[in-house]
Formats: sequence, structure tokens, C-alpha cells
Amino acid sequence: MSGATIGFVGLGGMGQGMAGSLLRAGHAVRVWNRSPGPVAAMVAQGAEAAGSLAEVFEADTVVSMLANDQAVEGLLLDPALLAGARATLHVNMATVSLALAERAEALHAEHGVGYVAAPVLGRPPVAAAGKLNILVAGAPELLDRAGPLFAAMGERSWHFGDHPRQANTAKISINFLLACAIESMAEACSLAEAQGVRPIDLVELLSGTLFPGPVYSGYGSMIAERRYEPAGFRVPLGLKDVGLALEAGAACNVPLPFGGILRDAFLDALAHGDGEKDWAVVAEVARRRAGLTD
Repeated sequence: MSGATIGFVGLGGMGQGMAGSLLRAGHAVRVWNRSPGPVAAMVAQGAEAAGSLAEVFEADTVVSMLANDQAVEGLLLDPALLAGARATLHVNMATVSLALAERAEALHAEHGVGYVAAPVLGRPPVAAAGKLNILVAGAPELLDRAGPLFAAMGERSWHFGDHPRQANTAKISINFLLACAIESMAEACSLAEAQGVRPIDLVELLSGTLFPGPVYSGYGSMIAERRYEPAGFRVPLGLKDVGLALEAGAACNVPLPFGGILRDAFLDALAHGDGEKDWAVVAEVARRRAGLTD
């Protein structure tokens, strides 16, 4: 695999780090992005700039990291693009809906292009360090082909099945759980603050005893300190992922009662102008509900 060219689409905060990890591992990488700045930054690191998506799909394998269903649908699920592709494998690392995952798998198969899903856990610094956890699903032979790429970009790959939608299901479920954890910490910290307890003291106790690990220590400290910038995962992305969870639940009659609460919390944050902040800013929604003022 190290001698093959890898096409890479989508150079946001995550994509730049992931493409950089591939370059450091010795892969030849051809990049494309809708805005030129990130392309120039990757070229400075040794990547080749693609003039079009068609040029990206002339590579042996394509990796994509786009923001949402609309971006994937509009850019990559183009029958003409896939029909003319030299690539025989597309690794989609975005968090997308289950319906899109199924359409993508079918359309790629129709044009003879292998398709696997590999959404990730980790923020931009983790991506830049090549330490992501990668959730993978697809045909075993395709996952074997992609294995060296996963090894370059991630600390570990977690296998969830032979159908791409299974990896997307796992990622949507995890992000839903993360959103629930953030909301529960926000409410607990608001209760503590309203009763004269410093939220930072509560978070220190929780993350050091009952709830160790990066979720409660990381998001907990952001909530307690009211520190929501720079954003590692913005509010619109949180709203998108809660929506994906609600959609997936409705498709198989699985109620997600907390989902409606989370959706409204993210909408409240957007309505108050916090769209560019980290999704932990929903803690401010809990504070407003509690009547806590600056």
C-alpha cells in the first residue's frame, strides 16, 4: 500500500491531521478541498494537489472526511465521477446517516468501486498525532486493504461488521452518548453552582473517582470553567449527530427520549449565537434554564 497513491477529500480540522499522518507514514497523497488554503498547507507537507475530484479518483484508494450527508452526497455520490474512477476503494470516514451509508454502498458497487465506512473518535490534535480510534465496517478484503491507512491515522481500529452502515451506527450511538454525558454534566454543574458549590470542585471529584477518563475530565473542565473555545467539535455538528441518532431510532422503532432534549439544547445554543463554539457550550443553556447569570 505504501507505494500506491492515496486520494484525500476534505481538509477540515480533522482531515488535515489525517492526511498529514498518511504523509508521515510514507504514503503518496493527492488532496482536494473546496477551499484552497488547506490544500496549499498540505502541499507544503509533501502532498500533491488535485485539480478536480476526478483527479482524486484516479488514485488507487480514496479517503474522504467531509462534514455531513449533504457534502458527501453533493461531491462524491456522483454516478459520472464513480463511473470514470480508477480507484477501486473509497474509505468514507465521515459521520453520515444510515440511509446515506446504504445509498453510497449500493452506488459504489454499481460502478465497481469498493466502499467501507470508517468514522473516527478524536479531536483535531488527536488526528494530527495519528492517535484516532477508527470504527470500521465493510467487506473483509476491503478492510484488509485499508488496514495500513488505518494504522497510519489511528491508534486502534474497531471492527463492527461487514456492512458500512454498521460502523456509522456505532459512531452515531457513541456521539449520542457523548451528548447525553455533556448535558448531564451541564445540569449537575448548574445545580452545584446554584447551591454555592464550585463546579470545578464537583468535576474534579467526579473525574477522579466515579467517572475517570477523557469525557468527564475533558468536557467537565470545559463546562466548569465555561471554556468553549477553541472548538474541537462545533454546535452544528452536535445538532447534526443528535438528529442522526433520532433518525436512526425512528427507522427501527427505538425511542430516544433524551434526544429531543438534546436537540432543543443545541438549537437554543445556536439561537444564542454560540454556533462557532464547542458543543460543550450547551452547558450555558442549562445555566440559563437555572436562572444563573454572569
